[in-house]
Amino acid sequence: MDNVENIENTEQETNPIQDLIKASLDKDYNNANKIFGEVMTIKMSDLLDQEKVRMADQVYNGAEEEPEEDPDLNDEKEHEEDLESEETDEEPEDEEV
Repeated sequence: MDNVENIENTEQETNPIQDLIKASLDKDYNNANKIFGEVMTIKMSDLLDQEKVRMADQVYNGAEEEPEEDPDLNDEKEHEEDLESEETDEEPEDEEV
C-alpha cells in the first residue's frame, strides 16, 4: 500500500491554463500553442460527449429535442427590449395650447 501512496504523491496536478499563461509570459509561444491545442481538444471532446449523450437520449428514450439557442440572437433581443423599455419610460412632453 505504501507504493500506491508514493505514486499518488509524486504526480503533480497542473492547471493547463496556468501553464498556458506562464508559457505566454515567458514568451515560449511554441509551448503555449501546444498547451492551447491540448486544452481545446479536451473541451471539444467534452462537448462532443455531451452531444452524444443528448442524441442517444432522444433516440432511445424519446426525449424531446430542445431548441438550440444562439447566444448572439439573445443579446440582440435583450438590446431591443432595453430600447423599447427606454422609449416607454420617457415622459410625454407637455404640449403648448
